[in-house]
Amino acid sequence: MEASLSAPDLEVRRFTHKDLPQIRQALIDVHADAYADAMDDEFNQRFPWFVDHWGGHPKFACVIAFDGMEPVAFAYGAPANPYREWWREHVEPAPENSRTFSFSELAVRTKWRKTATAELVSRALLEGRDEDLVVLLVDLEHPRVQALYESWGFRKVGDRQPFPDSPVYAVMLAELPLK
Repeated sequence: MEASLSAPDLEVRRFTHKDLPQIRQALIDVHADAYADAMDDEFNQRFPWFVDHWGGHPKFACVIAFDGMEPVAFAYGAPANPYREWWREHVEPAPENSRTFSFSELAVRTKWRKTATAELVSRALLEGRDEDLVVLLVDLEHPRVQALYESWGFRKVGDRQPFPDSPVYAVMLAELPLK
């Protein structure tokens, strides 16, 4: 585990691939709380697989915000494989500097929503990254979430359905560092 960042009410801690065994259940628990009203969806029930998939990446990066000992939010991702970035099919020509960080997941416990916790963990995850771009996906049925990312400097570049049973997502792209 790396050094921690402190916020007035929350402590944000950084984790890597090596920490996955210690943080895996916390990620699953926060996700289950954040998506409690949608956990009957089979796609959401596969979240532990996504944790293992992303956490298995040697350059996996994760931040978790804690209120005391309780994990209340997280954000994670990993560097994208060159020429396999989610934005590539939507942006022509590709930017000259196109090393990309794939921001895979963000979850905030219900009690902590609308407290700027999402922005806190998102910015902490992306702070100091050496990639040129960051890409993420937002469910098209959540336009307010898309608008939130746009307020942070992301722009929609296309739509994507990564799995046959997944929602259709807006592909959102931003330059790093975020403004």
